[in-house]
Amino acid sequence: MAMDTNKDQLELRCPRLGGQVTFHYCRTGGDDDSACWKIFDCWWEYFDVVSYLQKCLPDDKFQALADKKPQAKLVSLVELIEQAKRRLC
Repeated sequence: MAMDTNKDQLELRCPRLGGQVTFHYCRTGGDDDSACWKIFDCWWEYFDVVSYLQKCLPDDKFQALADKKPQAKLVSLVELIEQAKRRLC
């Protein structure tokens, strides 16, 4: 199933980054260009994000996302800094 580009344009305040991000960023801004582990927590009030991702992702990728646990705050911050550095280069 193709991704809904209308949903990709939706924006909300990211609790991890502290600013506005699009749903597209949440879908692709995580580890290895995968979805952020908080995507379910952040988007459930806007639409049925669980069903949407179940339909759009292969079963193994969806299950891996559903099973993700939060990292320690320091590890998370270091990874975010590294991702930002890679995007600037």
